[in-house]
Amino acid sequence: MLLGGLRAACDEMGAVLVRSAHSANIKERRDASTGLFDRDGQMVMQAEHIPVHLGAMPAAVGAVLGEDHSPGDAWILNDPYRGGTHLPDVTVISPLFHAGELIGFAASRAHHADVGAREPGSMPADSRTLADEGVVIPPTRLTPEVLRDLAGRMRNPRQREADLRAQLAAGRAGADRVAALLERHGIETFRAGLRETLDYAERRTRARISELEDGAREARDVLEAVDGDLELRLRATVAGDELELDFEGSAAQHDGNLNCPLAVTLSASYFALRVLTDPDVPPCAGAYRPLTVRVPEGSMLNARPPAAVAAGNVETSSRVADLVLAAFGRACGQGTMNNLTLGNDDFTYYETLGGGQGACPDADGPSAVHVAMSNTLNTPIEALELEFPLRAVEYSVRRGSGGDGRRRGGDGVVREVEALEGMRYSLITERRRHAPPGAEGGSPGATGRNLLNGHELPPKASGTLEPGDRLRIETPGGGGHGER
Repeated sequence: MLLGGLRAACDEMGAVLVRSAHSANIKERRDASTGLFDRDGQMVMQAEHIPVHLGAMPAAVGAVLGEDHSPGDAWILNDPYRGGTHLPDVTVISPLFHAGELIGFAASRAHHADVGAREPGSMPADSRTLADEGVVIPPTRLTPEVLRDLAGRMRNPRQREADLRAQLAAGRAGADRVAALLERHGIETFRAGLRETLDYAERRTRARISELEDGAREARDVLEAVDGDLELRLRATVAGDELELDFEGSAAQHDGNLNCPLAVTLSASYFALRVLTDPDVPPCAGAYRPLTVRVPEGSMLNARPPAAVAAGNVETSSRVADLVLAAFGRACGQGTMNNLTLGNDDFTYYETLGGGQGACPDADGPSAVHVAMSNTLNTPIEALELEFPLRAVEYSVRRGSGGDGRRRGGDGVVREVEALEGMRYSLITERRRHAPPGAEGGSPGATGRNLLNGHELPPKASGTLEPGDRLRIETPGGGGHGER
């Protein structure tokens, strides 16, 4: 009963955030996540929102654990090296109290449409340091003065402030729902319920890991950097009811923005663990206790500041999930979020695009869906054309882009927009040079393509659109499974 109450509380937090937000990125695409944590910073429940947000959010709560907390406080941060992911993902944390005692935290993370980088939308394709990507917010007490100051350093400050206030409202909703649970069950039953939720998730996960064959499995894949491919490596070892993921041998951090803070690599590993074991297990810290993740410091997957990370959160996290799933014989999905950012001094627009999912041994992969670390909606054409100086030219399924096999991979999508006024564009994409692999003899999915007025662009690109220019994105298909 408490388990359902915790899940409902997280769902309500998400609903309050989405329905209170002003930016299309949150209210339409729902690029936001919510969760509840105990007083030690362990995640005890989350809503089914964005995997890359949720797996990394415990690091954000951990960054404020040692602070002095009082009723009514809230904390804000986006620093990737102090609990964040990349700078547009801003986390707001609200301490929860009962009878004057700290009992936990409610947290939300939302991708803001701009955080003050030189490139509108704050997702530059060519950033080299964190300073190139926007305003860096260390763990800070969120007062009204701080809120106004931060919003004032970003484009469209009134919208930024409104979205931050929506996150504060989500925290209050979480506090109200937890208070109702405490009134119904009492503090001791509540605490016992949190412990049992964590232990129950651990038991279920261990049971499913123990069904996997013991031994080591390896996988390799690459990321498509501007100056060449960067290799990632994984050795996954199952021993009884435990799993170890060792990324030794992966590329060192580089001078682009495909680097990951450790929290993002852990987040992708947690997601893959749930896919491989029990997707219905309560999504909490207990489910990850049987997992050990080893990542060399200074590598792309455990970068050191001030390395740029804008693409690490969205693209490298996708490849980490691919590596784990490929090691266990799964066909890969599109392996990219197809990040598109448009804007000028008057507006900013950000979107991730769906594509093909990899096929399973017993089912074709779904088409035109967000894959792995993303779980957002699309921006409806009506909202896009109403709010932004853009015209939708085409939005369709990219037929035939899924990999062939006994089970076919899902198809990607085609998204083409026309600029109605001058603006900047930024593209951060993957799987343009290397196709999403199939499994057990299945064919790879089709690579993606980015085109400006019919001329092909590289995977990472930025520039200026003039009125009438058309930007077209064809997203990858998923890999097929099995020989025909």
